[in-house]
Amino acid sequence: MSAELFKESTVAFIGAGAMGTAMIAGMLNQGLLHGDQIIAADPHAEKGHDLMTQYGVRFTTDNLEAARHADILILAVKPQVMERVLSQLRGRIDSVELVLSIVASVKMRTIVTQVLNSRVVRSMPNTPAQIGEGMTVWCATQEVEEKQREQAATLLGALGEQLYVDDERLLDMATALSGSGPAYVFLFMEAMIDAGVRMGFTHRDASKLVMQTIKGSADYIQRSGQHPAILRNQVTSPGGTTAAALYQLERLQFRTAVAEGIWAAYQRAVELGGRDE
Repeated sequence: MSAELFKESTVAFIGAGAMGTAMIAGMLNQGLLHGDQIIAADPHAEKGHDLMTQYGVRFTTDNLEAARHADILILAVKPQVMERVLSQLRGRIDSVELVLSIVASVKMRTIVTQVLNSRVVRSMPNTPAQIGEGMTVWCATQEVEEKQREQAATLLGALGEQLYVDDERLLDMATALSGSGPAYVFLFMEAMIDAGVRMGFTHRDASKLVMQTIKGSADYIQRSGQHPAILRNQVTSPGGTTAAALYQLERLQFRTAVAEGIWAAYQRAVELGGRDE
């Protein structure tokens, strides 16, 4: 059924960096499209050679050439070049049925105003999307019809899990929580690995212990469906080692530090988005 959504569609990517390439790979691996249904535009010709060789897609260095053939146009460029890209596309993509942006901090109304196409979806993926394990939050303008919403959900699902929200302000919150979230996890892992080395493990062994502990814990909580506090209590014996560690983390305001960090990320996301006001 998913492939039927794209049976007659051509999907064009403006930008073929890590996220764009991950999306192309996911779409092809899931059988949503064939390589000849995808056009990628990127200024780096060597990137195009790699994409054509590995995935069998079409490639051009001309954004307008890619957009001209698109039924669905995916904006996957760096935020700092988005304004230039939108100005190139202005008034030239009327026939595009869906414009899907995975560019951080650029609001839907900016895209609509710049390209003169009101069928826009804005999304916020995170870096695990590069291995098909991402979390993407997205919203759409009122003009995006049901079929295009289904297409957007399916395309973003090629990056991992996806969640639709009906208020664009929630994307700033998602940026702080899941968009930036992998960095918080990586920092926590760094601290755990460093502690392991301090106790006497080799860096390799400490890394293996920590990575599997994080991965296993995430899988466990997902499968159990239980609240984190319940699972934490199951590990915490009275007067035991875990209780000693948690006491120190709470004493040093671990929860507060995490919460304040995420709040700072949210405020910064709002501030960056404010450039579109």
